[in-house]
Order: sequence, then C-alpha cells, then structure tokens
Amino acid sequence: MVSSPNFTRGIYDGDGSDFGLVGPEGSAQIEAEFESHFTNKGLPFQGTEFSGRSDYQAFINNGIPSGGLFTGAEGIKTEEEAAIYGGVAGEQHDPCYHQACDSFTPVRDGADAELYAALDADYPLVGNVNLEALDTNADAIAHLTAKYAISTASVTRPAITASTTTAATAGRDGDAAA
Repeated sequence: MVSSPNFTRGIYDGDGSDFGLVGPEGSAQIEAEFESHFTNKGLPFQGTEFSGRSDYQAFINNGIPSGGLFTGAEGIKTEEEAAIYGGVAGEQHDPCYHQACDSFTPVRDGADAELYAALDADYPLVGNVNLEALDTNADAIAHLTAKYAISTASVTRPAITASTTTAATAGRDGDAAA
C-alpha cells in the first residue's frame, strides 16, 4: 500500500508519539530513518497507526522491529491532507481498495469516472497506481533496505560479547568490576 491514487505519505508510528502504540524495540529507529529520508528530500509525511491490519503484525507479535510506509486505503482524505499532498478531499485514499477496480483500468472496472478524472488531473496515474507516491516511497524503501542490508545494528539489541558477559558477571563471585 505505497501508491494509493489519492495518497498521503504515512510512516508507521514505531515510537508511539502519534498513536500511543509502540512497536517492538527498534521500531522507533525505523520510523526515524523514514522521517529523515523524507525530510532530506523536502517531502511532507505524517504518522500512521500500527493498526494490526497488515503483514507487519506477525513481526510485532514476535518482537521483531517493524516499520514501513502507508499511503491509505478506505480512509477518507481530509481537507488538510489534500492541502499538503494534493488529491481530492472527502474521498477515499484508495477508492478501489479490495475491489475489482483495483486494476490498470479502474474506470472500465467500475471506479467513479469523475473522481478518477480529478485524480488524474492532479497526479500521474497508471490505472489505480499513483506514480508520484510510488516513486517517492520506492526511493525511501530502497534507502532503508540498503542501510539495513549493510547493518541492522541501529534496530537490533546489542549482541552479547565477552566484554559484556564479563561486565555482567563481575562481582557475582565477589570480584570487583573493573
């Protein structure tokens, strides 16, 4: 869900600052990385809730750091969001969410022709895919994928090493920690 036709640029709220639901340890760092990426590109963004409705939930349930992007589904775009991201206020972020018109030919497949004409005037669309949202989100996803391919140290717990084991056990048998 990274290219909804009437998109917003949502980042999952890993630290709980927007919705109060904190992801597993490391999730806040993923959120911060996405925020930094969009800030550096001069792109607006907003928090989105870990609502349990997506593939990330299995990771959260198992304590794995989680994060990601979301451009909207059946939720309604507000006037404020339309002022920031463009698009049509009062309409769903993805008017064809889980419908036959979620296709490369949405109007032919049942979408509202007038709404799609308005969206197409505001954005580059290919069917039900917003190319602006896809481009900016794909860049952010690629950025974080490359970062975490090199190292996940910023989102994982520190590994137990000989020095941390020694420090943790020092004093157990009466030895003083150095």
